[in-house]
Amino acid sequence: RISADSISIPTVYFDLDKSNIKDEYAEGLRLGATALRESGASITIEGHCDERGSDEYNIALGERRANAVRSYLYNLGVPNSHMSAVSYGEARPAVSGTGETAWQLNRRAQFVIR
Repeated sequence: RISADSISIPTVYFDLDKSNIKDEYAEGLRLGATALRESGASITIEGHCDERGSDEYNIALGERRANAVRSYLYNLGVPNSHMSAVSYGEARPAVSGTGETAWQLNRRAQFVIR
């Protein structure tokens, strides 16, 4: 049986103002879903945004991103009862700074597995 400590799901990055999951993340999410199902582990999906936009807009966008990943994993067989989604908006940037390079890294969904 797979342990929760051994599961790693790559961060999913999003385009500006988007919450759709790009094809390039399909394989990582598929492998992650298989590991989650086999281990019985739970996951928190954290939605994040770059610094542009109002706090309210970014919280809502982060929520859409986290929920898009949650739906994707659910469709791959991960039980809803094993997943939670949270939005941090722009409050927890992966990198500091402005400009497209920083913004791209901050528009993401990342995972806490337990």
